[in-house]
Amino acid sequence: MIGYWAFTLLIALVAIERLIELRVSKRNLEWSFANGGVEFGRSHYPAMVALHVFLLAGSLVEVWVWQKPLVATLSWIMLGAVVAAQSLRWWCISSLGMRWNTLVVIVPGLPRVATGPYRFLRHPNYVAVVLEGIALPLVGFAWVTALIFTLLNVPLLYVRLRVENRALATLPSATM
Repeated sequence: MIGYWAFTLLIALVAIERLIELRVSKRNLEWSFANGGVEFGRSHYPAMVALHVFLLAGSLVEVWVWQKPLVATLSWIMLGAVVAAQSLRWWCISSLGMRWNTLVVIVPGLPRVATGPYRFLRHPNYVAVVLEGIALPLVGFAWVTALIFTLLNVPLLYVRLRVENRALATLPSATM
């Protein structure tokens, strides 16, 4: 039972982290729009929000309702992957600075960012999303939630990446 409470605490910490992200995003959106920011493709955003809420809520419900035995080794490995995903996400946020937010907003005239994880990957934040979507539920052995999230996330990421790539194509070359 202690494992279920520890998992619940982890989900609560991730939820708090998401609320912090939303505050950062709101501040950055205000800056972007004040500097002529242009938004691209918002229609998929409500589905993204719903899917990420499902990830947290579904993981908790699955763990507490089904009460499957937790596998300590798997839980620890997946916890390490969750920490790695969060670290990558915050590296992305810090690398983008005021340009980062949860919507797709481009400030015309600013070049593409090519520092931090963007030196290596075009869309590193989505690597973090995919990793977290698998690892977070599996800390509590909520494999059904991990599977559903992953299957629903594939078409959503396809749409999101098309929107972002279209938006990024409007920017000048990258800066280091």
